[in-house]
Amino acid sequence: MTARIDITLFWAGFWIYLGAFLLFSVYSASKKKPAGAAAMALFVAGLLFHTAGLVARWTISSHPPLATMYEYSLTMAWFIGVTFLYLAARLRRIGLGIVVSPVLIMVLVIASMLPKHASALMPALQSYWFYIHVSLAAVSEGAFLVASGAGMMYLLKGRGEKGSGTLPASDLLEEIISGSIRAGYPLFTIGALFAGAIWAQYAWGRFWSWDPKETGALVIWLFYTLVLHQNAGGRWKGTRLAVMSVIGLIIILLSFIGNLFLGGLHSYV
Repeated sequence: MTARIDITLFWAGFWIYLGAFLLFSVYSASKKKPAGAAAMALFVAGLLFHTAGLVARWTISSHPPLATMYEYSLTMAWFIGVTFLYLAARLRRIGLGIVVSPVLIMVLVIASMLPKHASALMPALQSYWFYIHVSLAAVSEGAFLVASGAGMMYLLKGRGEKGSGTLPASDLLEEIISGSIRAGYPLFTIGALFAGAIWAQYAWGRFWSWDPKETGALVIWLFYTLVLHQNAGGRWKGTRLAVMSVIGLIIILLSFIGNLFLGGLHSYV
């Protein structure tokens, strides 16, 4: 029974997050402050359960929750939740919950369909380079997903529309898109590519093997390199930047799902 407490906490957090998303939707539609306050309270409660679940998972498995795709998804979703609280406090925009919470819930839905067994680390994973690699990859992809959530909201609102009092203005959404990508890109470069290559050399004796997961990481990095280059040059802004952020979400999901079906050296995660 004790060994399943992390799963119980996961589901509790999931349903609380879902309730928060519904209240964020009500708040965005009605502009009633009590609905916004209740949504924030539920979201914080969901994050607390989420955090407790990660701690329980760590305790049960005796290693940080980064070793499987399920654990990776939980960690990525946790970072998305923390990012939302930071943005909501900094920008004083509770309405950002309607932007971020659907992305977080999407990640948890994927996590719910993955194997949830907890076990000791296999020898290949027993390296601090592994923790650097996976933790930075989770944080950076979480930032990219925050950008995609803002991108979807931007496209739904329409370019140039002002904030409604609950929903952020298009200019702010564009700032969140570009800022999230700029924050995630160096972390992804260091964590997913460089630290990953060093760990691969340690674990398998070679820096690169064109494993499906490695290839997916390279595609993601090349894509966001192009996005940042075009954005810095003033060519991809506004609607085009929002569209690119959503395409980035699709690429990340394809890389994530491809790892489950194509196998390779990362097939155990």
